[in-house]
Amino acid sequence: MDPLITGALVGFSIAVPVGPVGLLCIRRSLSDGRLAGFVTGLGAAVADTLYGLAAAFSLTALTNFLVDHRTSFQLFGGLFMLGLGVATLRSRPAASTADRPAHHPGIAFVSAFAITATNPLTVLAFIGILAGLSHTASDPLSSLRLVLGVFLGSAAWWLMLSSGAAHFSRKLHSGGFRALNLIAGTGIVLIALWQLAQLALCLG
Repeated sequence: MDPLITGALVGFSIAVPVGPVGLLCIRRSLSDGRLAGFVTGLGAAVADTLYGLAAAFSLTALTNFLVDHRTSFQLFGGLFMLGLGVATLRSRPAASTADRPAHHPGIAFVSAFAITATNPLTVLAFIGILAGLSHTASDPLSSLRLVLGVFLGSAAWWLMLSSGAAHFSRKLHSGGFRALNLIAGTGIVLIALWQLAQLALCLG
């Protein structure tokens, strides 16, 4: 199979499971529009691509650094998600679409990038998957096509998710947005607490 297609399948399959970034993408697509949701997803896609780059090109030093410092990444990511979840729970929905605050795309991108990049499971997943696909990328050009495919596959999922969520935004009223903030915020907080609890067990 062409490395580009293989990479796209890998990127898509890793992006699909609903996690904190998925909840953020849905929430921002519904409350702030499709662009905000898609940019959120792109933050995760770029982080996935960087990990894919390290795995595909066997960047041992970088990979070892990420694995050796996974505890610090997990702690930072858990605390960051916890703060983000609390902020989501405390946010108040706008009374109308015109009253929605304009969120800077950079903030949406960076928040999703930070959550994904500090998740130690992401790098371990890419190392495991791409190590088994090393036969599909026998030269640097094929490796680049594989990594590009990872980005395109991940980005395709976030485009689909943000577009689908934004489609339903017109049907939500203030009560629906309040429920959305409650669901998304609670989900993010629970994931953060689970990640911090796993870290505490490992350190204990």
